[in-house]
Amino acid sequence: MKQDKEHQILQAAEEMVRQGGYNSFSFRNIASAVGIKSSSVHYHFATKEALGVAVTKFYTDKFLDALGNPQELLEKGIDPVGKYVEAFRAELEDNKGMCMCGMLGAEAASLPENVVKEIRTFFKRNQNWLQEAYTSKGFKDKEASAKALQAMALLEGAMIISNTLSDLKIFDISTQALLD
Repeated sequence: MKQDKEHQILQAAEEMVRQGGYNSFSFRNIASAVGIKSSSVHYHFATKEALGVAVTKFYTDKFLDALGNPQELLEKGIDPVGKYVEAFRAELEDNKGMCMCGMLGAEAASLPENVVKEIRTFFKRNQNWLQEAYTSKGFKDKEASAKALQAMALLEGAMIISNTLSDLKIFDISTQALLD
């Protein structure tokens, strides 16, 4: 039961952060969304910072787990970079929101240091995943690392512009080079 409520709290917090950033949620908002008392949110997460750290870890793990292993994807005939682009597109199209860590990354200067550390972890783990994807496709380490950074920057930027202009075609046009 505790895990279920904690999971629901994390899902509600993720959705709120993806829509409006770190300051878009309060324990009261989350309690209302989950159907519990605010004190119950405090039972699971003593502070907003603790919840911010937990929801960032939750999002990072969920995002990367859904992708799988780049080498295994290639062995199945699936382009790992294409799968990565699809994951970002799904965030934008299906969930009508931004990459949660991209959203938080834009606010990093005003966030608690422990939350910023988890945001950095998201980007480092994603860079490593993409670097492995490019290495699996035959790129040398230095080039694979550069391509990974370029892909992340392009995807985050394409997501922002597409979301701002409410036009998914912008994302598709912007990211086509990653798929060629």
